[in-house]
Amino acid sequence: MNSPPKIILGGTFDPIHDGHKSLLETAFKMGNVTIGLTSDHLASSTRPANRPIRPFSNRKQKLESELIFYSNVHSRKFEIVELITPTSIADEGEYDVILVSPETEPTAHLINQIRNENDLKSIKVVVIPFVLSKDEGIISSTRILSGEIDANGNILLP
Repeated sequence: MNSPPKIILGGTFDPIHDGHKSLLETAFKMGNVTIGLTSDHLASSTRPANRPIRPFSNRKQKLESELIFYSNVHSRKFEIVELITPTSIADEGEYDVILVSPETEPTAHLINQIRNENDLKSIKVVVIPFVLSKDEGIISSTRILSGEIDANGNILLP
């Protein structure tokens, strides 16, 4: 029997919202999942200075709770690894598919470029569309933390 494909994706997951859940659902339908969770340094270096980021351990604990659900529903394995740079886990190891949002698709292509330079097999890039809020904007952690929307995309500001 063939083993399930190895799926990889990355993010900060702070807070987890319907866009993340769409990505996770797709990943677990496809195979076993490795998630690169951004380190505290990487998360803060890629966000505005005034954007609060919960500590890695808190984000990892919350993410594990979500992943256990998807793992059980789809009978898949998962692991979370710390992402030190945007490409740090995917530019090594064997993976079949990298799931990205339209926003992070360029990073997936950079990862494949690095893999090719290191004589590693390219990873198939699958772009998962953004999940839209009730106002047709993108559901994002930034919008949630600013109080515009909730994690399900419901409008909070008039």
